[in-house]
Amino acid sequence: MARDTGFPAADAENDFSRQRRRAELSRLVSWLRREPDDVNEILPFDEVVAAVGRVGERSLGLQVIPVNSIVGSVDRTRDFDRFFRPTSTRVRERWQRLAAAQRRGESVPPIQVYRIGSMHFVSDGHHRVSIAYAMHWSTIDAYVTEIQTKISPDGITQRGDLVIKDHRRLFLTRVPLSGPQRAAVVVTDPWEYAEISQSVEAWGFRLMQEVGEFLSRETVARRWFGEEFLPVVRMLRAAQMLPDHTDAEAYLWVARERYRLVRQHVWNDEIIAELSHLAPRRHRPASP
Repeated sequence: MARDTGFPAADAENDFSRQRRRAELSRLVSWLRREPDDVNEILPFDEVVAAVGRVGERSLGLQVIPVNSIVGSVDRTRDFDRFFRPTSTRVRERWQRLAAAQRRGESVPPIQVYRIGSMHFVSDGHHRVSIAYAMHWSTIDAYVTEIQTKISPDGITQRGDLVIKDHRRLFLTRVPLSGPQRAAVVVTDPWEYAEISQSVEAWGFRLMQEVGEFLSRETVARRWFGEEFLPVVRMLRAAQMLPDHTDAEAYLWVARERYRLVRQHVWNDEIIAELSHLAPRRHRPASP
């Protein structure tokens, strides 16, 4: 870490230049490593809320929050990177003025943030957060508003993660599972959530035709999980098929292949045995 000169204005200028160099170096390293373009992007609040679904919000008042939990912004996603390093010289004047004031010991008002899960998104105080990162502060004062969401935001670390979250949210709207059942149906390809949704809805339609009455989405989801999904998964695991897939991915694969081969919506040991030699092997870690 560079030594301070003791002159607040000069030290603030050096801090800003150092953070700009770090931002550019990080961007270059990501490019050389062929990492996704969004790995250094700050998370956009609106897109995260849209992906996980907004239920409500509540004010939590003034709190002390970890600086490293601040990962997103409401409206300044182009001015700062993932670690709130300036992405251009556009914010230099205000950044250095505030940094110099802090070095002179002047009071700093709390920032304002939204909380989603364990993540915080700045609505006011972007420059103060950037300076806090530059000066290696561990905490910062903030007025916090918590956002309640339809699905868990856990697992979101970069913009690309929002795609899978958005598809999972839509899946749980069409197939409203709850509790352990919800946690048991997980895939890593976002499009497979849409495919499972269609499969459950088709299964529910056949069930309603059979019983001769209308069934709610909640009822269809619950019965599909207990009468269709679990028995199939148990047969697959007993046959040691698709061990590197999640339960939902394994179910979806054999559901496709079963109908392609036998053209029937039935399950039995003979069908599982017939499909076992076709099963692919792959591994994709999943998170709900």
